[in-house]
Amino acid sequence: MEKHRHFIIHKPFGFISQFVNNKTRKKRLLGELHQFPEGTMAVGRLDAKSEGLLFLTTDGKLSDTICSSKVSKEYYVQLNGEITTEAVAELESGVEIGFEGKRYVTKPCSAKILLEAPEFSERSKKIRDDRHGKTSWVSITINEGKFRQVRKMTAAVGFPTLRLVRVRVGNVQLENMEIGAVEEVTEFKVF
Repeated sequence: MEKHRHFIIHKPFGFISQFVNNKTRKKRLLGELHQFPEGTMAVGRLDAKSEGLLFLTTDGKLSDTICSSKVSKEYYVQLNGEITTEAVAELESGVEIGFEGKRYVTKPCSAKILLEAPEFSERSKKIRDDRHGKTSWVSITINEGKFRQVRKMTAAVGFPTLRLVRVRVGNVQLENMEIGAVEEVTEFKVF
């Protein structure tokens, strides 16, 4: 029986969560960061503008488990403007977003204002600074993963996302991984 291999990566801004680009646009691929074994797949995608913790595995069953609603995903999100407690309460109770051409109400989640900006390395593409208006940070933890869901949620309550970093999946934390770092892990426990 073939032994599956598992990796965690701190996905940088500008990379897509795949190994093949079928579009004509030039996108940076995960294979540029590390030589992964054949059959490796990204588990739960992060779009090109998003950063943070990404799992990679050769085990399809594990991929399905991590993508399920059983496993929570936490994001630190920098927002355009100073988010209000009312907007955080809206996020927590569920907001209406567009998904696959239809209106969708997100499931209840956990959201809280971060009083201090998290310490992340500077992003390769600069984010506007406070001269263009205040920004704020929130933590959002969801158990679902619709297409660009967190970005759509913050926009729905009037605070568009400027930077999005996934910091936790299940009980696995991003912690102090450098941007672009890849670690092979032998045990992959997300609960």
